[in-house]
Amino acid sequence: MDEKDTAMLIAIAREKNITRASERLFTAQSALSYRLRKLEQEFNAQLFLRTPTGVTLTAEGESVLRYARESEKRLQEVKERIQNLMSAPAGLLRMAASSVFAYYELPIILKKFMGLYPNVEIFLKTSHSRDVYRMLQKDEISIAIIRGDPVWTEDKRLLAEEPICLASAEPLEMKDLPRHPMIVNPRSAVTDMVEAWWRQNFASPPYVAIEVDNMDICRQMILGGLGWSILPAIGLKGYDSLHVRPVLWTDGQPLVRRTWVMCHSSSLEMKVVRAFMDYIVGFRAGDAATRMTPAESHAAVPEQPAAGGSDLGALRQRGPVRSKR
Repeated sequence: MDEKDTAMLIAIAREKNITRASERLFTAQSALSYRLRKLEQEFNAQLFLRTPTGVTLTAEGESVLRYARESEKRLQEVKERIQNLMSAPAGLLRMAASSVFAYYELPIILKKFMGLYPNVEIFLKTSHSRDVYRMLQKDEISIAIIRGDPVWTEDKRLLAEEPICLASAEPLEMKDLPRHPMIVNPRSAVTDMVEAWWRQNFASPPYVAIEVDNMDICRQMILGGLGWSILPAIGLKGYDSLHVRPVLWTDGQPLVRRTWVMCHSSSLEMKVVRAFMDYIVGFRAGDAATRMTPAESHAAVPEQPAAGGSDLGALRQRGPVRSKR
C-alpha cells in the first residue's frame, strides 16, 4: 500500500462514490477501480460494498482507512519537518479559523503573509470556533484562530478584544429597548452573554420580531430599519449609517468578544508555524497603530485592538449603553 493507494482510499471513503473519487483525484474511473481491486487483493479482504448509489466501507475497510489516514498524517509531518530544515519558512501550513474572523479579517492577512513567504502553501478550513478547537486537539491542523475564551494550556496569543455593541438604524434610548423590535441570532456565540445582560437590566423579555441564522443577515435587517440588535463590533465596521454603542455590564465593564491564535508548543519547532504566529500578532499590532482616534470613532465603529489591547476606550466616547442599576 503506497501513497497513491492511501489517497485513493481516503477519497473513495469521503465521496462514497468511485466516479466522484476519480474526479477528485483526476484519474480515470477504470484505473481507480483497478487499483482498488489490487488493494483488496493485497489485504485479501473486501474493503467496500457496492450499493445502488455508490459504495460503503466494510469493517475491514474501516480498519484499513484508519491506517491510511494515520499514514497520510505521518507522511505530511515528515514533509513539513524536512521543509523546516530549509533556511526560510516554506512548505504546507495547515490551519483553521473561525468563520467570522475568516470572513472579515483573514484574507488580507493571508495575502500579505504569502507575499512575504512565497514558498509557503496554505491549507485552510473555516468553521465554528468549537469545530476549529477540535481540529487542533486532534492534530488535524497546526494553527487555530478561535473566537471566545477557549481553555488552552499551550501556545495561545490574544489577537483582538472587541466590544459587543448595540446597533440600530435610528438612535434608541436604553429604557425604550423592550418596546422596539429586536433582531436575534439564536445560534450566535454571544447569545448567552446578551441574555445575561438583558436580565440585569429589564424585568420583561425583549420584543423579538426577527430571528436570523448569521450576523450578516442581522446587520442587513438593521440597515433596513426592521429592528435593533446586539452584535460584535467586527461585523459593524464601515457601516457609518448605523447608530452603534458599546454595551456595559452593571459594574461598568464592557461586554467583549476575544479572538485568539493558538497552536501546540511543539509545532513552533516548524519555521512556517512560528513565522505565521509571529506575523499575525505583529500584523494586528500594526493595524492598531492606524486606528481612529476617539473623536473619529463617533463616525464609525473602530477597528479591533492589537494583541492584548482594547478599543473600548475609544468606543466609550460614543456613549455606551449602561445598566440602569
